Amino acid sequence: MSTTTPTADGTTTSAPLTDRLFDLDAALSGPRLWIAGFLLVVAFALWHIATNVVIHEPGNWQNAIHFAGFAFLAAITTRTLKNRPSTRLSVAGNVIFGALIAASSLWIALAENGLYERTLAKTGLAWQFGPVDWFAGFMVVVGVIELTRRLTGWIIPILIILAMAYILFLGEMLPGAFRAASLPLDDVLFRSLYNDEGMFGIITTISSANITLFMIFGAFLVISGASDFVIEVSKVIAGRFRGGAAFVAVISSAMTGTISGSAIANTASTGVITIPLMKSNGFRGQFAAGVEAASSTGGQLMPPIMGAGAFIMASYTGIPYGTIVAVSVVPALLYFLSVAFIVRIEAVKYDIGTEQANVVDKQKMLAGLLNFVIPLAVMTTMLVTGKTPSYAAAISIATLIVISWATPNKMGLRNISRALSLGIKTSIMTAVLLVAVGLINNAVTTSGLANTFALMIAQWSQGSLLVALTLITIASLVLGMGLPVTAAYIVLSILSAPALAGMLADGVILQQLVSGVSDPAVIATLALVNPELPAQLMAGMSLSDATALLSSIPFDISVALRPMMVDPVTMSTYLLTAHLIVFWLSQDSNVTPPVCLAAFTAAGIAGSKPMATGVEAWKIAKGLYIVPLMFAYTPLVGAEWPELARLAVFALFGLYGVNALIQRYAEGPLQWWSYPLLLVASIGCFYPLHWTYNIAGALLVSAIIYLSKRTASAQ
Repeated sequence: MSTTTPTADGTTTSAPLTDRLFDLDAALSGPRLWIAGFLLVVAFALWHIATNVVIHEPGNWQNAIHFAGFAFLAAITTRTLKNRPSTRLSVAGNVIFGALIAASSLWIALAENGLYERTLAKTGLAWQFGPVDWFAGFMVVVGVIELTRRLTGWIIPILIILAMAYILFLGEMLPGAFRAASLPLDDVLFRSLYNDEGMFGIITTISSANITLFMIFGAFLVISGASDFVIEVSKVIAGRFRGGAAFVAVISSAMTGTISGSAIANTASTGVITIPLMKSNGFRGQFAAGVEAASSTGGQLMPPIMGAGAFIMASYTGIPYGTIVAVSVVPALLYFLSVAFIVRIEAVKYDIGTEQANVVDKQKMLAGLLNFVIPLAVMTTMLVTGKTPSYAAAISIATLIVISWATPNKMGLRNISRALSLGIKTSIMTAVLLVAVGLINNAVTTSGLANTFALMIAQWSQGSLLVALTLITIASLVLGMGLPVTAAYIVLSILSAPALAGMLADGVILQQLVSGVSDPAVIATLALVNPELPAQLMAGMSLSDATALLSSIPFDISVALRPMMVDPVTMSTYLLTAHLIVFWLSQDSNVTPPVCLAAFTAAGIAGSKPMATGVEAWKIAKGLYIVPLMFAYTPLVGAEWPELARLAVFALFGLYGVNALIQRYAEGPLQWWSYPLLLVASIGCFYPLHWTYNIAGALLVSAIIYLSKRTASAQ
């Protein structure tokens, strides 16, 4: 959206409204109204810090103010139709539309206690919404649907409409397991507005208490020059390696993952530097773009921030944030080393040297050093020691401001205001999106659709974990075609994570059935399936009989059985494992055709064909599929350090073997007979905690690498 403003000579100039609101220099060059708007954006950012550290309003007020501000900003900075030019009338219409949504959001928080009192006075047979309540509820629901359409397209609005229709009337029309009772309109509105699973519930709290603060922190890192430090230090590290320009992309994207909450933003910000650097180093444009897209996608997997996923995961599972971050370090490193292996193979294959990789701007590197290292160290320490993410982010911002005065990039009032406004600007889509997803979450929870979906996965997979993972992968790819990654993860985790955690726990139950069961409660529960089982259970069953029994247990009985047979700590580990699998798989839409936005963004920078770049990025990012398999089949989550190190070391050999197979090249060309050997060797490397298979696989991969190098030397 743009608007026209008069100049001194009477003519008009057109300036983007977003620039006027979020850019200090643009605001200062315009009328006082734009300065006031910029100051309000800064105040809104300061409120997000204060409300989580000092003010501590009730949760409904915090979330209502959060949505009110972002809804207003989204309304005035987007167009109703993208191809329609902005006019004064449309600008005024959007201002009124945004103001109505904001006022309605605040009214909903204000009216909550009165609603309870009126409903109790009327014996509670129906929620006693007044005319203003109905109007406000209608405005926030319709408003968030429309704003989400403007920001992300039609997919999420359609899902919201279907979800609300499902609990209003559609559910009772559907057959079989999808049939659900219809609810009256007042009940649906109340649940949508005031339930913990609704618009202003848990998911919005994640946004208001955590994600926006980390977006603001990321903006401070950008404005303070920390992002420049990331690029320059990557050049220093990678400049000594063959094909070092591509390693710059890998390292900088991993480090930028601590700043950016978006793979697309990561690609756009680092790609403008790394992709031309890789091309000048001799890499194909298509490959260079693929490396940047795959590396930027991995930035969302890299602790301590992990995009928004770690906050959402902590809220959904109840598992401490520090635990999630700790178990994510090794998998993230495996992912980036997998990308690095394919870069190495490409460099050797096309005889790419180290030229142009180590052109380092030392001034930028030194200027951003303290601003990057110390605030991130403070944040990581606070998160690991149990401080809340919001408190850690606020203290890290304060640390950065203080530290910056020892660097050339001092954070004075001007730069602080720029960082605050940039943080709000980058948060708009995520904030509105998470409120919108709350409507879907409410419908899924209210209707019991999550249990239905879990039952479907259990039935279709027939107890096969691999089939279940395949189904979830397909679902994540389909969802990712229309949803941003964060939304895809939330929806998919609601639907599939409980079922996946249950299937992982069934492995423990299977072992107990084979070794024998002595718990009377367990025996009595299983006797409901077959009255003749008790004697067989106590004596122990054969593996085939135990497997058959497990697959025949009805869903509701298996849900009751798992807490009895699996201890809470183990069950918590399986729940975290399931969420990590879903989170990793939800990233694949960034790099997997036909819709791979990070790859398309990189292709635009590289000037390569978008779909071909998507295929290249998909090949480079194959760790998105391999690591989730390791989550499922190995103790990668929850293992002690000796076991974890062992899994990781042998996995590196396996990852190299898979990359060599994909590229049909190692340190030299591969002979035809080496392909099946590499496949077998890679499987041996990934086999969980089996010394013979692991060592044999690693030795075989090493031998093939050595032979390929000899072949290259002989040519």
